[in-house]
Amino acid sequence: MNSTLTDKDLSEFADNFNRLKAEIGKVVVGQEQIVEQLLFALFAKGHCLLEGVPGLAKTLLISTLAKCLNLDFNRIQFTPDLMPGDITGTEIIEHDRKESSQSFKFIKGPIFTQILLADEINRTPPKTQAALLEAMQEGRVTAVGTTYDLAKPFFVLATQNPIEQEGTYPLPEAQLDRFMFNLTLDYPSYNEEVEIVKRTTQGFETKVSSILNEKDVLGMQQMVREIAVPTNVLEYAVTIVSLTRPTSLKAPELTKAYLSWGAGPRASQNLILGAKAKALSEGRASVSREDVEAMSKPVLRHRIIVNYTAEAEGLNADSIIDELVKTHA
Repeated sequence: MNSTLTDKDLSEFADNFNRLKAEIGKVVVGQEQIVEQLLFALFAKGHCLLEGVPGLAKTLLISTLAKCLNLDFNRIQFTPDLMPGDITGTEIIEHDRKESSQSFKFIKGPIFTQILLADEINRTPPKTQAALLEAMQEGRVTAVGTTYDLAKPFFVLATQNPIEQEGTYPLPEAQLDRFMFNLTLDYPSYNEEVEIVKRTTQGFETKVSSILNEKDVLGMQQMVREIAVPTNVLEYAVTIVSLTRPTSLKAPELTKAYLSWGAGPRASQNLILGAKAKALSEGRASVSREDVEAMSKPVLRHRIIVNYTAEAEGLNADSIIDELVKTHA
């Protein structure tokens, strides 16, 4: 399949992407790779799970993105007592005094937006987590027999505290798989932290402009679907994923020794979609193996499970992914 995109399409996508990244950079100091990966997921119609300790400007990042795109934004703070209806919405009894009657009315919850920050998703029990993830997957909410479509574009950034902190409910593997990317947010560098403190303690707020709108985002999402992928690159993505499965005939000794569970077909799909968005962000009409490799850690790190042997030897998901990609490049 050949790409139907013109040189003008490619140039506009890359220009819009870079302008958007620069505008976010006016407010968010550093974290350039995280910003890029968020945008890759957005334009690939995926969702992101962001891991990091509190206080690293996750809310600022996603709210700034919404402002730059001129899209509706909501934030849900997940807590142990949050109920599914607090996310999706609930029915209330509405009284009509003129008609002396009453009826049920559905009040939409905060999930009915375009960009949603699900803050500290692992602070709430599995039943409430499932309500959000089901809506993400289906793109709709069903309440008392009536189905309500969610807005388009619809992008969820869920944040998660490190699992070792107390009072958390780790997301099950099947639910983690709903997220296109798992991103890890680290502390800023010394110079970045100095700049953050300067900006936030001087009594003025940096304003950002709307770079794109709803129509632009939907158009760019469509372009990601249209870009061509060479057969050998697609096969390479599937091969990388299959190497993570201990039961696969292609599994190397590294996988058999250190992994107890591998990634499923959704990982292969997301590797390709992320690689497409990356290629377009650089104005290229063809996806390369290097694009796939660049997506390997955010796509795979939450889809593979390291065993006790790996943990005992100080290996984590990222180091194993790096080794699999390096030895099979």
